[in-house]
Amino acid sequence: MTAKRTFDVVGGLALLAVLSPLLAAVALSVALGSTTPGRGVLRRRTVAGLRGEPFTMLTFRTKSPLAALPLLAHVVGGRMSLVGPCPLTPGHRECAGEGSRRLSVRPGLTGPWQISGRSDLPWEERELLDLHYVDHHWLGMDLAILARTLPAVRRRRAARFA
Repeated sequence: MTAKRTFDVVGGLALLAVLSPLLAAVALSVALGSTTPGRGVLRRRTVAGLRGEPFTMLTFRTKSPLAALPLLAHVVGGRMSLVGPCPLTPGHRECAGEGSRRLSVRPGLTGPWQISGRSDLPWEERELLDLHYVDHHWLGMDLAILARTLPAVRRRRAARFA
């Protein structure tokens, strides 16, 4: 197991343990606030994982940054990383050609796109940030990105996954 994967598992488990009351509260809030009975608290979306292998990504049915909390289970399970390229659908144009390099690493719960403007960034700039990360990532970079993620989330810009 690489240092990055070990960090993902240990960090993901620690975050799940610490945030489990918040996970339960958000799930309850979504369930009680749902206007459509039987819709469930989780949204499912197919995204491209490591080597382009598709998997079903789960998020809460809310527009707040808390929607991403279930992604921690994907980090612990090895489908995602704490830090990596933005998760995209398998047929997305950024997963082809030059952009296919992004599939050589796991998509991330956060990444350079998250701390640099999120959904406010043009597609081209987000792709450049992701590819730079893929080509130059190391554990120190991951730690720096994680340290800048909470302030980015606090700015309450809604992250839209493609």
